[in-house]
Amino acid sequence: MANPDSHDDTSADYEQFEKELLAQDRDAARVDTADIDDTMARSVVDDLVDADVVTPVPKERVLVHGPSSTVFDSATQLAVFHQGWTAGRDDAEGE
Repeated sequence: MANPDSHDDTSADYEQFEKELLAQDRDAARVDTADIDDTMARSVVDDLVDADVVTPVPKERVLVHGPSSTVFDSATQLAVFHQGWTAGRDDAEGE
């Protein structure tokens, strides 16, 4: 049997393609929090307060994330945290 031509060997191409697809899957599963501005954060926090997920403590000027008991002094930090916390719980529930 003749030696195969190295230019015809596509196994490395296939492996690289598979790695790229796996990386895209991981990226799609991650929650993107970089695009939360102050207005959006305030809206998220208002919704969470209405849903009794977050409790504002006006005297101390903080927000308490009920399910995790984590305290925040920034609506943006709370909104980003809640998105990550929710994504983490969704991943854990799927296992």
